[in-house]
Amino acid sequence: MTDTFQVQGDFAAADAAISEVSLQDATVMADDAVTAEPNGFIELGLAPELVQAVADLGYTQPTTVQQKAIPLAMGAGGENGRYIDLMVSSQTGSGKTAAFLLPVLHTLIGQLAENEAAARAEYERAAAEAIARGEAPPKRPKRKDPTNARNFKPATPGALILCPTRELAQQVAHDAIDLVKHTRGLRVANVVGGMPYQLQIAKLQNADLVVATPGRLLDLQRSMQIKLDKVQFLVVDEADRMLDLGFSDDLAEVNQLTSQRKQTMMFSATFAPRIQQLAMRVMHDNGSSVKKIQNDAPHEKHVNIKQVLYWADNAQHKRKMLDHWLRDTSINQAIVFASTQVECDGLANDLQQEGFSAVALHGALSQGLRNRRLMALRQGQVQILVATDVAARGIDVPTITHVFNYGLPMKAEDYTHRIGRTGRAGRDGLAITFAEFRDRRKIFDIEGHTHQQFKPEVIPGLEPVQRFPQPGSRPQGDFGGGRSGGGRKFGGGGGRGGFGGGFGGDRERNFGGASGFNDRQRVQGRPDDRGGNFGGPREDRGFAAPRRDGEGYGRKPGFGDSGRGGFGDGPRGGAPRGDFAPRGDFAPRGEMAPRGEFAPRKPAFSKHGGGGAGGKPFAPHDARKRPARPAR
Repeated sequence: MTDTFQVQGDFAAADAAISEVSLQDATVMADDAVTAEPNGFIELGLAPELVQAVADLGYTQPTTVQQKAIPLAMGAGGENGRYIDLMVSSQTGSGKTAAFLLPVLHTLIGQLAENEAAARAEYERAAAEAIARGEAPPKRPKRKDPTNARNFKPATPGALILCPTRELAQQVAHDAIDLVKHTRGLRVANVVGGMPYQLQIAKLQNADLVVATPGRLLDLQRSMQIKLDKVQFLVVDEADRMLDLGFSDDLAEVNQLTSQRKQTMMFSATFAPRIQQLAMRVMHDNGSSVKKIQNDAPHEKHVNIKQVLYWADNAQHKRKMLDHWLRDTSINQAIVFASTQVECDGLANDLQQEGFSAVALHGALSQGLRNRRLMALRQGQVQILVATDVAARGIDVPTITHVFNYGLPMKAEDYTHRIGRTGRAGRDGLAITFAEFRDRRKIFDIEGHTHQQFKPEVIPGLEPVQRFPQPGSRPQGDFGGGRSGGGRKFGGGGGRGGFGGGFGGDRERNFGGASGFNDRQRVQGRPDDRGGNFGGPREDRGFAAPRRDGEGYGRKPGFGDSGRGGFGDGPRGGAPRGDFAPRGDFAPRGEMAPRGEFAPRKPAFSKHGGGGAGGKPFAPHDARKRPARPAR
């Protein structure tokens, strides 16, 4: 009995302890519920369907750019009910896509609800009138099959989003579809090049929001498959690229076709001053009432992305360093950016042969193949994507941990978009750049654009042999540094002009004196005060300069007697390209001169039988000495 009471006492103590722990847990949960932050998207005034979709994606608080842009985009700050034009600049991965999708979808959902309410009121009115007349109420109209040719009508979307690349357009359309999954009756269509026309025409039917690239959109508009006169909201994503030379004409045409729109919004990670001036032409009233939002200063961008620079002696050295980094076990997925399509394909093939799971992505591939390779990257079937700048925008894969700049971009702005493929949504990322000595100008431009200086690092065992510029040092010319122009071979002192002092000589023997292709007189044949004009001094300029010391190819002032800097046997060699000699100064056409001299020592053909090129006298023709022809 004693044992029984003891066991019962133990159970009672255990139950009391469990009750106490449960009470503490309930208290903690209550405190968390009290201290939990309210849903920020509800406070922004978004539709409940959008708030629920955003919560399904795992977000409850808007980012900084979303907090600034969404209230303005929904018309909260408009005057007289007018919408506000926006120009938003924010770093990659900061939530720009949702910043323009959410307000546009919110407005479209409100308009759709109003139209449904109006249609319902009209039907109820018609039904009431029919009942009053003693008739049966009319039937509700059935939804017509949009794929049937008899029911075809050109699409009239209410919102249009333009993107520069197909991958970016597909990514934006995918995000928009995720946001409207709880909304009934709102259709999103994606229009990009490289896809079948009939499939896209079918998807365009009854579309309220169209995400498109300019080329295919205008093709469908010209064939009367879509009408843009009902567009109320125009959004230009990656506006710096869209306003560039390649898309300026298409954007101007779209601007004219949607001139009746209510609002224009432009989003990008970078907005150069020149691009901002072009953007104002697309805004209402030439941008007089546009609101500019800049989320991050240039020096504050990508604080969660570590940027590293490695100097390479040559292409083989750079390839070894890339191979060393790709074998790092901390890489989950990576993008390797190449400069050209040929380099992209070659590098991807080399990596595949070395056992890496790598594929290439560039603009020359078919759209179906590009889609399959991007899908394989998102699904984790591919570890390394070797791509050109076509992948610098629009790829949002959270598992990308590393970005390698194997080939540097043509523009410094593209570097920002490249490294933005990693470290997205607050995650940490690593961006590694490989550069050769010839790339130092591009490295300086990138540093000036990002307001951040690279900290060069070395890999043990793969240290560079050449001496590279220190961080922050500005190169003085495209082929060499320094004002003095004292180089004797490729890349001597370049002076202030450009092209450096190279290709063989000092101030009087380079391409344009001390200033290279000098920046004062760029007209050929006009010397400057330092002996410009593509050559040395005034009297030693070009191929037809007078002979000075006999170091040229020939004795006459023809092809190559250009003084100390001549093409010929001079000690320094490498005569600059100059003014060609007037006709007549060249050696007359005749027998070939010995190697090393263009002009023969004596005239090849002489009236008096002078020596030819081989030193053999030439006998003139004499008909009297011709032997007699034998008789037949």
